[in-house]
Amino acid sequence: MTSMEAFSTVRTGTFLERCAAAAGLALALVLLRLPFRHTTRAVRWARRAGRRPLTAARAEAVVEAVWHTARLWPGRAACMETSLGAVLAAALLGGRLHWCLGVRFSPPPTSYHAWAELPEDGPVGEYTEAGWHHHTALTI
Repeated sequence: MTSMEAFSTVRTGTFLERCAAAAGLALALVLLRLPFRHTTRAVRWARRAGRRPLTAARAEAVVEAVWHTARLWPGRAACMETSLGAVLAAALLGGRLHWCLGVRFSPPPTSYHAWAELPEDGPVGEYTEAGWHHHTALTI
């Protein structure tokens, strides 16, 4: 996905997915201002609340809805906030995503990164072209 696709002005997802994305992002923005143990506890709760893994298409729609919602936020909404928002939005919809923190190896520069992931399909909404690799340090 290119940066133009990630920040397009077209609304993505259903109305319910967009509402869950807004609630998930708002909750993520609050949680990331608290000590990290509270954030991990909330993500573990979200994983238990999500009864079933999402399909790849539905997970992609949720992540894109969170990205679209993040465009409207006047403050910082980068990979940490949007990936956590996607995990929480999926839980609100009854689905389950993993929240991964680690490193993204790409053509220079290599950077710390956070992303949402389906266990069997890998990162959702991330670059998958040759030369882009994700190394997970923590999965919740």
